[in-house]
Amino acid sequence: MARKRQFRPLQLAMDTTVKAVVETFISQEKLPATYAETVSQWFLPLTEEILRQVAGHHGTFVIGVSGSQGSGKTTLASLLVQLLHSMAGLRCINLSIDDFYLTHAQRQDLAHEVHPLLATRGVPGTHDVALALDTIAALKQPGMVAVPRFDKAVDDRLPQAQWPHIQAPMDVVVLEGWCLSVPAADEGALAEPVNTLERHEDPDGRWRQYVNKVIATDYKPFYDLVDFLVMLKAPSFEKVYEWRQTQEDKLAQRIGREGESGTNRIMSTEQLQRFIQHYERVTRHGLATLPEQADVVFQLTDQQTIATRL
Repeated sequence: MARKRQFRPLQLAMDTTVKAVVETFISQEKLPATYAETVSQWFLPLTEEILRQVAGHHGTFVIGVSGSQGSGKTTLASLLVQLLHSMAGLRCINLSIDDFYLTHAQRQDLAHEVHPLLATRGVPGTHDVALALDTIAALKQPGMVAVPRFDKAVDDRLPQAQWPHIQAPMDVVVLEGWCLSVPAADEGALAEPVNTLERHEDPDGRWRQYVNKVIATDYKPFYDLVDFLVMLKAPSFEKVYEWRQTQEDKLAQRIGREGESGTNRIMSTEQLQRFIQHYERVTRHGLATLPEQADVVFQLTDQQTIATRL
């Protein structure tokens, strides 16, 4: 039998708690003060809309947040967990598709057996979809759930003993990812390479065909778990590259400022260009197709702020 949801009065909860929650969130995430205006104008109405959806839903409600690199999807996913809990007392968790990457060894096997480009994490085909399905299924049932974690610094999944344990069931799971819910492309669209990486390192199209195939098959039941999809839509792929370069520059500055070791974590301009090209085809396809599928689309400006809701 589905659990009956009992929300605290929404307006009272907003009046007494949301401002403090948002201020704390902005401080913890080191966001600009103007982010409070973004929350008020765009994300509080979104949260209210989600709460209405959750109230009429039986069982755990899965929210998808899809957006290219640098779009703010991770920040939004974290914020939604905070708002849903503070406004309605819901038990929530946010998951990143990145935490379901295949292990380094598994990707090396794929690189050997299918295509060398699959050694690089990121594109569909480099995630453990079965693990993602099992984890979300467990979060919908009573009991303790071990939630996978991936360490990008070492390019490998953390040992299971280091995974956090969460008491389930959850009322809401917020799932975010750069390729979340992006559909497979038509086979004919795969013929021509979209960049230098595809032209030189995938001349026969085997890599892009494999990626497209797993989107249509292995990833479909994963994407079908999403009950409500939010898209943060970048202006163009060119802006995605600029945003990712900015992230790399900020990382280099922070490491230099704090005297950290780990300059090997910083990619050169050439390395970043090659890395981003792994994502280009699916990102472009998502920008073209996801707006028609998403329940909510926020169009972003060149400065990564929200211009409008489509």
